[in-house]
Amino acid sequence: MTITEILLIGVALSMDAFAVCLSSGMAYTNLNGAKKLSLPIAFGIFQGIMPIGGYYLGSLFAELIDRFSGPVALIILGVIGINMIREGLSPETEETEKKLTFKVLLLQAVATSIDAFAVGVSFAAGRAPIFTAAPLIAATTFILSTAAMLIGGKVGEKLGSRAEILGGVILLIIGIKAMF
Repeated sequence: MTITEILLIGVALSMDAFAVCLSSGMAYTNLNGAKKLSLPIAFGIFQGIMPIGGYYLGSLFAELIDRFSGPVALIILGVIGINMIREGLSPETEETEKKLTFKVLLLQAVATSIDAFAVGVSFAAGRAPIFTAAPLIAATTFILSTAAMLIGGKVGEKLGSRAEILGGVILLIIGIKAMF
């Protein structure tokens, strides 16, 4: 497997993280620098660790992960998305400061990286260099997620509370997409 192929896989795996960071950037416009980086860092770490887990544990859990990854992602992202929509529609939204909690951060990172576990299984089957692939996937996810947070922040400033509704809808769409 070439570096180019690994980078392309990294970009493909990063797309859910990109969309979630975009929606979070829109919803959480008040984040400082460290908090803005918390999502890209968490997503990069999980996208890097999950292929390693899939590489070594995949044969034990491959069928289970394949069967339930879609519903799990839908439930996690659906709950977060519905919450964002509900908060965006509530009348007090403009006055209330939205806080990105560790729980939400962790759930989003897990939900967007489940497919990376399955990729790790395929890496094991193809004897791909996992300790080259995993850091490249993590770095790609971090870079794209950071860009998404910056873009989302700019869009969120312009859209106000409607950005939170849009972000929630994006999360629901990603969750639904994970089912298919």
